Amino acid sequence: MSFAEACAFIDTHHRHHQRPRGHKCSIGLTDPTGALVAVAIVGRPVARHLDDGLTLEVTRLATLGVPNSCSRLYSAAWKAGRAIGYHRMITYTQDGEHGASLRASGWHKVRDLRARPGWSSATRPRPDRGTDNIARTLWQTDSTTAQP
Repeated sequence: MSFAEACAFIDTHHRHHQRPRGHKCSIGLTDPTGALVAVAIVGRPVARHLDDGLTLEVTRLATLGVPNSCSRLYSAAWKAGRAIGYHRMITYTQDGEHGASLRASGWHKVRDLRARPGWSSATRPRPDRGTDNIARTLWQTDSTTAQP
């Protein structure tokens, strides 16, 4: 699906994030009637020390609550990433999100990350996007991880 279509869905249905600035690919999931029920946006890792040319990040995933839609999109994103030569894919969940869809898709928890005050600094001020001061968990899947 197009980036614009995925962003429009994110704008309407994502619980806590705004649309990302760019992507490598966007994947949509439709119901039997053809209505869009979930999207995943995949891009380069936001953290520049993880941007090694072999890693992708699921930067946004939003769903209307259709059962198994998250795990289906995580699996499809990794399948697409592997097909175009990437060796690892990462994503983050916020504190309080359990990650069941990630585990069901064969991803594993890498580590818990403490809450950070935000991206803003004195030399590069940035607006608060509503996700600062929230602990996160880093998840990944890679070429050596067995898929379900």
